[in-house]
Amino acid sequence: MTEPRITAEAARPGAKRAVSVQEKKGLTAQDLILVAVLLAAGAVLKLTVGSLLAAFGMKPNFIIAAYCLAIILIRPNLAQSAAIGIIAGLVCQIPLLNATPLLNIPSELLGALACGLLIRVPMRIGGKLDANPLVNTFISTCVSGFTFAALSAYINVVSVGGDFAVAMAAYVAIVLGTATFNAIFVQILAVPLKKVLKR
Repeated sequence: MTEPRITAEAARPGAKRAVSVQEKKGLTAQDLILVAVLLAAGAVLKLTVGSLLAAFGMKPNFIIAAYCLAIILIRPNLAQSAAIGIIAGLVCQIPLLNATPLLNIPSELLGALACGLLIRVPMRIGGKLDANPLVNTFISTCVSGFTFAALSAYINVVSVGGDFAVAMAAYVAIVLGTATFNAIFVQILAVPLKKVLKR
């Protein structure tokens, strides 16, 4: 009598996978630690290396790179990605990290959501190289950067007057430059970190 039941369970190879996917609805302690470490590292890099590079006209945003890398490594759902973005935005409220408070919260929220959406899009080149970290980080940084730019330009136009389009144009080169730097930075780190973390 027990044999048909064993056969029925064996005929459902996806059953265990479905259970394991259901079980991982929340982030594990390891995931949370990884997010915290990467955001802290991003903040330190922005204060040190970022400030140094800014003197040469480069404006990398290591906090965006940090949460993109975290999302790429732990592959959270959209709600969890949004939470990571909000935390990143709150980290940016530290005065030394941002001269324009509060604008980072919506911009990092949207950037993290974009990253959480794009992480599920396969982008393998030749079946070997995974270009998702590169493309994903570039687009997510653009979403975050242009959201921040639009809000900042709007506030400037309302407060001191001027043209919104002109104000936005001033941000284009900065956002694209930051997105390019972040994309290369994350692509370089994603592959070895996936191997170390066995993701």
